[in-house]
Amino acid sequence: MQRAGSVMSHLGSCLQALPSALRRSLSSAQDVLRRTPLYDFHLAHGGKMVAFAGWNLPVQYRDSHVDSHLHTRRHCSLFDVSHMLQTKIFGHDRVKLMESLVVGDIAELKPNQGTLSLFTNEAGGILDDLIVTNTSEGHLYVVSNAGCWEKDLTLMQDKVRELQNMGNDVGLEVMDNALLALQGPTAAQVLQAGVADDLRKLPFMTSAVMEVFGVSGCRVTRCGYTGEDGVEISVLAAEAVRLATALLENPEVKLAGLAARDSLRLEAGLCLYGNDIDEHTTPVEGSLSWTLGKRRRAAMDFPGASVIVPQLKGKVQRRRVGLMCEGAPVRAHNPILSTEGTVLGAVTSGCPSPCLKKNVAMGYVPYEYSRPGTLLLVEVRRKQQMAMVSKMPFVPTNYYILK
Repeated sequence: MQRAGSVMSHLGSCLQALPSALRRSLSSAQDVLRRTPLYDFHLAHGGKMVAFAGWNLPVQYRDSHVDSHLHTRRHCSLFDVSHMLQTKIFGHDRVKLMESLVVGDIAELKPNQGTLSLFTNEAGGILDDLIVTNTSEGHLYVVSNAGCWEKDLTLMQDKVRELQNMGNDVGLEVMDNALLALQGPTAAQVLQAGVADDLRKLPFMTSAVMEVFGVSGCRVTRCGYTGEDGVEISVLAAEAVRLATALLENPEVKLAGLAARDSLRLEAGLCLYGNDIDEHTTPVEGSLSWTLGKRRRAAMDFPGASVIVPQLKGKVQRRRVGLMCEGAPVRAHNPILSTEGTVLGAVTSGCPSPCLKKNVAMGYVPYEYSRPGTLLLVEVRRKQQMAMVSKMPFVPTNYYILK
């Protein structure tokens, strides 16, 4: 593999080579950008603001992207993810509504348990990835991607109207809460100082409403997008700055932006919608078969089931794989080739890994080339360099799971 110093020298280029979904957003800066409740707070703390998915968000702060990334892995960082779409689905038939749109088994979720799921279309393509939590307050709490805001909201609202017209009891509310993500190995320790609840009883993908550093009514969900332990806190917009300020008083906590969020999720092998998965990718092709509930597979009652379920039993034409790459940093759209030079597919995400000091990437290759250890080539700036199919995550995850 390439020497560590050489790889590290490329890390600064991550800001210029962010994923295409992010670059597309940057190019639309002329559009009227929405601001999160923390916009002025970001500016006051040295946030470098960019356009992303129709929002004005910090890409980094005074610390470099690499420093923010490594601080998250070693301590904890605070991310503003208020651009995400937060919705409540309520009514007696709320589970029926959600299961008509996603592949997961929502009915089996215990109170305050959540799951990652996928909106799919009738062709089996992924419309978006989302987290659905079955709250003890009698509604489903749904968080989906800002880049799919209008599409997701239309999808859910249309289904609400359809079911209401059939006499079902269901409704939808868009939440205007802010959403803060505290991520890293010391996140729970930092948060515990400000809550009465015992966070040891809140494992990965569970949720509870609690007072956090004097701010009441916060929904704390043990999840995140970094591969580390951490939480996402849904808080009233008017209280977001107060809560963020309280969290930053602990020296363990530093602010982090979009650049670190992207390299952290890539090391964790997590998908970015619009890059690694999209409407032309099925869950099986995207290596997300685990999101398909067993009962749902058997019933084949989710959108695209007639396409997706047979893929579970046979070989799909292509699969999303991880790649460890030599040479220059690998970016989205770089061709993936066989060792004989035949083009097999393309990279969907890639960057130098600050933790591994190696280049990591994800992309799609034919099924027969998807086994870990398979040697391939990637083409960067018209030069071919070696790559090896790797298991993901590239960096071990540290989710808090009760044993």
